[in-house]
Amino acid sequence: MTTIYLIRHGQAEGNLYRRCHSWHNGLLTLKGREQVKALEKRFEDVRFDAVYSSDLYRAMSTAGAIYRPRGLTLHVDPNLREIGAGVWEDVPWGQLLHDHRDSLTDFLTCNPGWQVEGSETFPAVRQRMDQAIRRIAAAHPGQTVAVTSHGCAIKCGLSVWLGLNPEDMDQIPLSNNTGVAKLEVENGQVNVVYYNDDSHLKNASPLPKASTAYGIPGMERNALRFRPLLLPEERETYLAARKDGWQASHGTMDGFNGEKFLEAAEQNSAQNENCVLLALLGDTPVGVLQMDWEQDAQDQAGRVPFFYMAPEFRSKGLGVQLLGHAVCTYRAMGRQVLRLRCAPENDRAKRFYTSHGFYKVGEEPGGIGHLDTMEKYIGLEL
Repeated sequence: MTTIYLIRHGQAEGNLYRRCHSWHNGLLTLKGREQVKALEKRFEDVRFDAVYSSDLYRAMSTAGAIYRPRGLTLHVDPNLREIGAGVWEDVPWGQLLHDHRDSLTDFLTCNPGWQVEGSETFPAVRQRMDQAIRRIAAAHPGQTVAVTSHGCAIKCGLSVWLGLNPEDMDQIPLSNNTGVAKLEVENGQVNVVYYNDDSHLKNASPLPKASTAYGIPGMERNALRFRPLLLPEERETYLAARKDGWQASHGTMDGFNGEKFLEAAEQNSAQNENCVLLALLGDTPVGVLQMDWEQDAQDQAGRVPFFYMAPEFRSKGLGVQLLGHAVCTYRAMGRQVLRLRCAPENDRAKRFYTSHGFYKVGEEPGGIGHLDTMEKYIGLEL
């Protein structure tokens, strides 16, 4: 009998930034790395003979909890990938909810008829996951193997081994990050001992009910979309955000120069309409993200001149999606660093930035005294 521990990757950027990352390559978040450390501790006394992973970074990084401490070789298998999402790759969930609500509902309920341009189908993923696990088991008779994969892919495999029809896949809850399924494979039969066990994480139950975090109700509450902020037509919207952001940062309006900020925003919009964006929750404006695609390009850095959330939408887990949009935009350009400025007296903003991997690298002149220059590394690495 072969024992296989099938593990979902730790929290990744797509999970945190609320974006469709299927075959799109993203990194583990800081929380994801903590989850992987907990996973390593969980298995520290378990003997493994082999470790397999999907070829996507978030799964390979998670596999490091198993193969690195044991000096094993990581076997990479693209058949363990997440379901391919085609033209939906790296699109914010909020945008898909707004533009393709019915199709997104089909996706979230694992409708076997779901497909978009360039995507896979759930029945196809069921087949490749089942075949991949059986091949791995056949290659390691009588041994113990760790396999790291992805939420929907694992769900597809489990539906086969639990004897469910494709149209009944939604009965299986999506595994939590680093949730573990234990499989026993013998004589061509796959027995599911347990699944979605994340007891190595604090305050976690082994088999929680399916979460609405990826369902339509959850997305209506917390998934943003973005559209270009039209300048000069929407200048008052931009200036109102700038004024509120200045007051929140400095506690005073001294030194504020709205026309100078507006001029810079119009110059950025002239670079590309997607440089200055309005963030929306449904149809409600909640923030502004301004990027300057030319500044700091020689340093392989992506500059964010303005990052703003409206007061009533702060501390709701939404601001990180603006950050994620900037990360994904600049990474696609080959930039290695995300760079912005923060008023040293703005403790709230500094806590937010540092909690997401930013650190101070210097100082720059600002409207009142100096501003802290902060950076976050965004290059792809294991």
